[in-house]
Amino acid sequence: MKIELYNQIVADITNFKGLSRDCAYMLIHKYTDVPPTAIHGIVSSEMQLRAMRCRGRLHSSQMDYLKMYRKECKDPKNPPGVILRMAVARSFGPALLARVILEKHLLESNPLITRTDVSQYMKDTTKIEDPRLAHEIYLCILYDDRNGMISDTFCNSIGYEYEFKLQEFLKERNIPYLTEDKLKQNGYDKTPDVKLELPIAVDGFIVNWIESKARFGTPMIHRTHCKEQYLSYWNRFGPGLVIYWFGFVDDIVEPTENRFIILDHFPENITYMDPLADVDYKFEED
Repeated sequence: MKIELYNQIVADITNFKGLSRDCAYMLIHKYTDVPPTAIHGIVSSEMQLRAMRCRGRLHSSQMDYLKMYRKECKDPKNPPGVILRMAVARSFGPALLARVILEKHLLESNPLITRTDVSQYMKDTTKIEDPRLAHEIYLCILYDDRNGMISDTFCNSIGYEYEFKLQEFLKERNIPYLTEDKLKQNGYDKTPDVKLELPIAVDGFIVNWIESKARFGTPMIHRTHCKEQYLSYWNRFGPGLVIYWFGFVDDIVEPTENRFIILDHFPENITYMDPLADVDYKFEED
């Protein structure tokens, strides 16, 4: 994707007032030439950035969101979805604001409540004794497709699906490999999704490992993964391949990069290594 198009989509996300799911729906219908998976990937990336930027306001000691919520609930004209509307008005992730309000509510009756305890209530809202609050929290979790348990479960599921897809491609082409779990059993800490037991060449570039990313490669995401993952793989195993299955911004591909290559699909132009090639066999006479 050209950087100009990416910036235009990001600007539309920034200017959109409403739930992230509605934003994605709008973008998919506006940018009909862009795959929906790419749209969802960009929206997710921008929502992560927004959550980081809003963290100070969300956890500000000067803002009593629980008090605001209770005030809104006293108005009989306000239907369910109070916290949801509060989040949208302030550009917060609904599940993030719901957690802040729930934690303060629980601390009133139990000063020793922990973050783990709050997480358990978020996972099972039937444990919340206040029925109105329980329903409000549930709505936030249900309507927030970028934060919280539903989003995490969905992302993990998609990630596993594309790791399986990668392994199936390797099996179909008879390329031997070690999985991340196997590498960790062998003592490696930071590991790619697969380590090839025999290197391959993709368009002449040697590939020793492959990292599968079921997401869209934005400049920020790529910089983060490069620093925290790809360079470590290169140090341990040599050059490799990164696949952003949902596409990426063209600018993240640097012409001089020789540590890994980037694609949005499994490579087609593969050269296989012949382990018997160029071997000088010597036989000793008895």
